Amino acid sequence: MLDRLRSIALLVGRIGIGVIFFVHGWQKFTTMGLGGVTAFFDSLGIPLAGVAAPAVAVLEVVGGIALILGAGLPVFGSLLVLNMIGAIVFVHGANGFAVDKGGYEFVLALAAATLAIAFSGGGALAVDSLWQRRSAPVPVSAA
Repeated sequence: MLDRLRSIALLVGRIGIGVIFFVHGWQKFTTMGLGGVTAFFDSLGIPLAGVAAPAVAVLEVVGGIALILGAGLPVFGSLLVLNMIGAIVFVHGANGFAVDKGGYEFVLALAAATLAIAFSGGGALAVDSLWQRRSAPVPVSAA
C-alpha cells in the first residue's frame, strides 16, 4: 500500500513540476519572445545570451514534457537542476532567499524537487519505468 501511494505521489509531483517548467519555457517563446529573453539574459551578464536564451527555453519546454511523461528523468532532471542553479547564480541569488523580493526560494525548491524526481524512477505511469520493465531480463527457472 505504501509503495503504491509513493508511486502516485511521485506521479503527482512529476506532473506538477513538469507543468511549471513547461509553462515557464513556453512563456519564453510566446510572451517574452526569444529576442526579449536574449536581451534579458544579456542584461544579466549571462554568457552567450544568444545561445543560452533559446537553449533554456527549449530545455524548459522539452524537459517539462519529459518530467510529465516520466521519460529520460535522470538526463532531463539533471539538466533542469543545472538550469535552476544558473537561475540562482545569475538572477535570484543576489536578492536573498525570500521569493517576494525576487530571491531564490522558489528556484531552489524547483531544483530540489526535480533532483528528487530525476533519480526516483518517476513513480506511476513513468515511461522510464515502463521501459525498464519491458527490457528487464526474464528470470529463468531451474528445471
